[in-house]
Amino acid sequence: MRIPAETALPSALGLALVLLVPSGAASASPAAAPTPPSCRESRLTATAEASGGPEVLRISITNHGRQACVVDRVPTVVFGDLDGPALPVPEGGSGPHRVPAGGSAHAAVRTLDPAAEELRVVDRLTVAGDPAHRGRTFGSASLGAPDGIRVREPVTTRWHRSSEAADAALERHTG
Repeated sequence: MRIPAETALPSALGLALVLLVPSGAASASPAAAPTPPSCRESRLTATAEASGGPEVLRISITNHGRQACVVDRVPTVVFGDLDGPALPVPEGGSGPHRVPAGGSAHAAVRTLDPAAEELRVVDRLTVAGDPAHRGRTFGSASLGAPDGIRVREPVTTRWHRSSEAADAALERHTG
């Protein structure tokens, strides 16, 4: 049986397209939600407080803007005039963390490694939601440390939705 060329060619092209196009690619799929803009520092409020645990602080940022925005997933925590911020646990690089309008993000900071044989004492720490921000500075007395904040190998969690989740992450990674 012979198939006419005008029928065979369109059928062959249709079969080739079916074989070349990945499954589901032809169907309409919703586009990924766009990343919100970076948070403006003027729309964020940073807080820091003693957690009740030894050498552990709780920090947070609140977005007072009308729309969600992003900060770096690792808070910037700097101790007095010491060089370098607290290191993230778990290790990892920068990335966006979404903070909803009117919402907050929380992290836990361990200021002193329990195995430290040496330490420094500082009179303040600065917390910023993003490395591009100047941050807010807190005196040691306001953090329950009137004689200064003891620091050696400080670490911080990434931002979390609650202080309890941040506390659990710190325990899990430094435990």
